[in-house]
Amino acid sequence: MKNLLLSWIFWALLSAGFAALTAIFAKIGIENVNSDFATFIRTMVILSVAGLIVYASGNWQQPSSVSAKTWVFLILSGAATGASWICYFRALKLGDAARVAPVDKLGVVFVSVFAVLFLGERLALPNWLGVILIACGAVLVAYRA
Repeated sequence: MKNLLLSWIFWALLSAGFAALTAIFAKIGIENVNSDFATFIRTMVILSVAGLIVYASGNWQQPSSVSAKTWVFLILSGAATGASWICYFRALKLGDAARVAPVDKLGVVFVSVFAVLFLGERLALPNWLGVILIACGAVLVAYRA
């Protein structure tokens, strides 16, 4: 069990499961509320849960122990997350969850390309084939005949 908790694939699959629930719960929840306000409520819940986890796990650290570079990139990541959530909730408000979520998952394709371009990561031919298949799959699921 300990090895499972240390496995990136375990946590990535949990993330995917919770992301799926996010889409379903959000689609139901935004029925009678502005999507930006719904994002605000979601953010408050996430802030509270994350705070409780840091407190309960004893993982608090002094903000002064975090480097300036780390602060800059975590702030940029937070801003990108906020923008993503606002766009995602607006898309859910306007479209079907079964079509919005796959298009949102094109982020997997973007991450792969950005990781190669900006982080110097390398993908082998089978990896690129997977990226292309994800892109094609997202388009096909989102397509409405």
